[in-house]
Amino acid sequence: MSFVGFLGETLFGAGVSILKLSLIIIPLMIVMQVLKDYQWLDRLTNVLQPLGNKMGIRKDGLFPLLVGILFGISYGSGVIIQSVESGEMNEKDRLLVAVFLVLCHAVVEDTLVFAAVGANGFILLATRILAAFIITVIFSRQYVRTRRKSYEDRAA
Repeated sequence: MSFVGFLGETLFGAGVSILKLSLIIIPLMIVMQVLKDYQWLDRLTNVLQPLGNKMGIRKDGLFPLLVGILFGISYGSGVIIQSVESGEMNEKDRLLVAVFLVLCHAVVEDTLVFAAVGANGFILLATRILAAFIITVIFSRQYVRTRRKSYEDRAA
C-alpha cells in the first residue's frame, strides 16, 4: 500500500469515527440540558436516596454524584465544588462521591461510545456501577470506623 493510500484510509476511518461519536455526543448534550432544565435530576435523586443511604451518602451528596455519573467528571466537578462551597456536602460525602466517581463517571456517554466500537454496553455499565457501589460501601464503613476510633482516642 502506498503512503497516499494509507493516509487516505486513515483519514476516512478517522472521519467515520468522528461522525459516529458526534451522532452520540450531540444528542446526549441536548438530553443533559433538558434534564437540567426540567429538574429531573432532582427527582431522580429522591428515587435513589435508599441506595445513597446504603453507600453512606446523604441526599445533599447524591445530586453532585448523579451529575458526575451521568455527565462526567468535568461537569460534575463544577457541581461538586459548588455544593462544597455552599456547605451542602460534608467531608464524608465528598470522599464517598469522589470514590464512586473515580470508578464510575460519565456512564451514559462512555457506554454509548464503547458500544459504538463494539463493546457490550450492558456488561460494561453493570460492571462499572456494581464495582463502584461495592467499593463505596466499603469506604463508607471504613470511614465510620476511622472516625469513631479517632473520636475515642481524643476522648481518652
